[in-house]
Amino acid sequence: MSAPLTVGLLRVVLHLPESGSLKSKRMIVSGLLRRLRDQLKVAAAEVGELDRWQLAELAVATVSGDSRHADEVLATVLTFIESHSDGARITDVSTELVRL
Repeated sequence: MSAPLTVGLLRVVLHLPESGSLKSKRMIVSGLLRRLRDQLKVAAAEVGELDRWQLAELAVATVSGDSRHADEVLATVLTFIESHSDGARITDVSTELVRL
């Protein structure tokens, strides 16, 4: 029998009021995604609002053998985004834990 597995998914929409171009948006978003991957060891990508320079939709995933741990990692990611988003404001958040 295989061990329990939980995939934690977080979707965050950011409003970037200071962004005046796609280039400035990409600088903010790519730096944030890189820090999430490096410091929190999660998978992270920009998944939506790709052509809008003041909005960014990010997705973050983590895998764990314990659903409580996966939920804690996503909460840590959200706190990290709130404190490292360079003036961006979170406008929408959704999380999902998928048990496999």
